[in-house]
Amino acid sequence: MGIFDLITKQFIDVIQWVEDREGVLAFRYPMADQEIQNGAQLVVRETQMAVFVDEGHLADIFGAGTHTLDTQTLPILTSLQNWDKAFQSPFKSDVYFFSTRQQLARKWGTASPVTLRDKEFGLIRLRGFGQYSYRIADPRTFFQLVSGTRDIYMVDDLDEQLRGVVVAGMTDLFAESGIPFIDMAANQDEMAKLLQQKLAGEFTRLGLALESFVVQNLSLPDELQKILDERIGMNMVGDLSRYAQFQAARSIPIAAANEGGAAGVGAGIGAGVAMGQVMTSAVSGKALGTGAEGSAEDVAALIEKFHDLKTKGILTEAEFTAKKAELLMRIS
Repeated sequence: MGIFDLITKQFIDVIQWVEDREGVLAFRYPMADQEIQNGAQLVVRETQMAVFVDEGHLADIFGAGTHTLDTQTLPILTSLQNWDKAFQSPFKSDVYFFSTRQQLARKWGTASPVTLRDKEFGLIRLRGFGQYSYRIADPRTFFQLVSGTRDIYMVDDLDEQLRGVVVAGMTDLFAESGIPFIDMAANQDEMAKLLQQKLAGEFTRLGLALESFVVQNLSLPDELQKILDERIGMNMVGDLSRYAQFQAARSIPIAAANEGGAAGVGAGIGAGVAMGQVMTSAVSGKALGTGAEGSAEDVAALIEKFHDLKTKGILTEAEFTAKKAELLMRIS
């Protein structure tokens, strides 16, 4: 190197990253053809870590603070370069900064329904979505397995990979647990805790810490949800006598508030009693003759009565449909 090169060459005496851009996980400090002055200052903020890489070898790692760069503070780099304790010359290395802030409200979800075996409903297709947060916990592992030597690595660059990890973990957990879908959907907080525990190891493998995990929704595709709704409706009318009493009781305050007052109450009770009679006779088989099966005329008469109850608002559409299907199956 000539004397002119030494005069014009620029040496770096302060290395820092101000994080002036949102969503950056890893950032390589721009060196160009510059070298680092021996004794330079490395400034690492509270939410950062810095890594020195020399000719492809990951050397020293620094946490928050202001560090004077010399052979004492760069022991691994000193060993790699075969520097002695009297080293005074500028040197060249790549310096990477890593953001250790929590990356909040990252979204996960099933791009398409996941097929699972449910012990109550058989094969089902499950959908789910929610949020999670994470941070870089081990920059060495993250550099080696994820970000590499790129000038900049963004949160968005990692999202697709992490969504795949989450959905795979969710599928495995649900399959292994044997928990029915209805129980999953009713206990989403508990499912989220189990999923966070299961996924923590996968995040650690990438140099990350999974800080929080939320399940916002678990559901079935529309066609399966309709079948589930019909089954729930059939279960609701299973104890028909109690159901009739419940519907009659519900009609009292509604009828009293409507025009007609007490007369409306009587009408509501009468409708409830009528429904109870129809439902009780349907279950016992009396309206269908001597057994559980009967003639088409008997079934048609009962269906007509149930339809009348649906028209009056005592039965829902789903309840009427379920009962109609049950009665049609009894035709001998």
